[in-house]
Amino acid sequence: MNVLVQPIKAEFRLSDTEIGLVTGLAFAVLNVVLGIWVARIAERRRRITLIGIGTLFWSIATAACGTATSFVTLALARVGVGVGEAVGLPSSQSVVSDYFPRHKRTTAMAVLLLAPPLGAFLGSAGGATIAQAYGWRAAFIAASIPGFILAMVVLLTVAEPPRGQHDDLEDESVPPYRAVLARMWQRHAFRHLLAGSTIASMVGFGLNAFLAAFLFRKFGYSVRDAGIIAGLIASLPATLGVLGAGWLADRMARLDTRAYGTIPGVSLLLATPVYILAVTRDDAPTAIGLLALAATVQYCYLAPSQGVFQNLMHPRMRASSYATVQIFYSILGGGLGPLLVGGLSDHFAPDASPAGSSAGLSMALAVTAIFYLWAALHFFRARLRIREEMSLPL
Repeated sequence: MNVLVQPIKAEFRLSDTEIGLVTGLAFAVLNVVLGIWVARIAERRRRITLIGIGTLFWSIATAACGTATSFVTLALARVGVGVGEAVGLPSSQSVVSDYFPRHKRTTAMAVLLLAPPLGAFLGSAGGATIAQAYGWRAAFIAASIPGFILAMVVLLTVAEPPRGQHDDLEDESVPPYRAVLARMWQRHAFRHLLAGSTIASMVGFGLNAFLAAFLFRKFGYSVRDAGIIAGLIASLPATLGVLGAGWLADRMARLDTRAYGTIPGVSLLLATPVYILAVTRDDAPTAIGLLALAATVQYCYLAPSQGVFQNLMHPRMRASSYATVQIFYSILGGGLGPLLVGGLSDHFAPDASPAGSSAGLSMALAVTAIFYLWAALHFFRARLRIREEMSLPL
């Protein structure tokens, strides 16, 4: 979706604010409602089945994006993509947590979280190339095909691990949802990690939603070239950051579990000035180099956050807690992030041409990046209680 902003904007004559709606809030609108309901099923039923069904559904919805005839039908298709994610993703985190023991979960989460940067590259580079040759609708159709295949692969070949096999459990019954919320609220580290990662996700979703458009508008790249560059920026550096931070956090946590808060906090402090410098440069190679550097550190919060979330929760709370976390990520992160950038872009350049303003978008991206400092503060607050709360019984 992100790499196709310019052709979609041109065909439907959308403002940047409307683009922010279809890239973010439309995706999140039903995701948060269905996520909890499906997660409660996942605490009791076979999770692999839900993952396969979710993958199949969001593939159908992705294909539907390519048949949209208006802003409304495109937004409805994006709602469908969000529904598919709500069905599939909560179970993924729970399953991976049961494959690995506590001291390896953050590294395991880092590997699982390589999906967004690798997907960003495939979607941006592949989608942009297909869109350049055959139009933006064909890109959505092509993007849906692997999902149909992978849904069958998951359903037929992936094993369901025993629930809580690496955890010392006193009670294996399924706690009520209110117990999940109580546990999340009682753990101060959980609350601050959730606040910090939600704010960071809002910034990341917003910046990525308009990255290809920024390269297109400011430096005159074609849709294909802007997509390939944006995909490379959002993939290789982010992959190194996510995987490296997960591995380093688990290594450092053997000596001091406060590393799960320190590493994200420091990385976001570094990301803020680098990103602001990047989007305010007038030289394309310099801007791209700085964007790649920012991408290396701006996602280092992901694996430590998810690892601690899983380690603080009972095995039959993990799908539900993940779905609850996704409410914040989806509405405040994925929903408001693109809308924030789009709204700021229109605000800073109210008289822009239909193609959009490069100056207004650059200013919007720079202002949005400042929120990373707020996120870093929460991670530093979380580190004060992580060591104590990680030692509590499940």
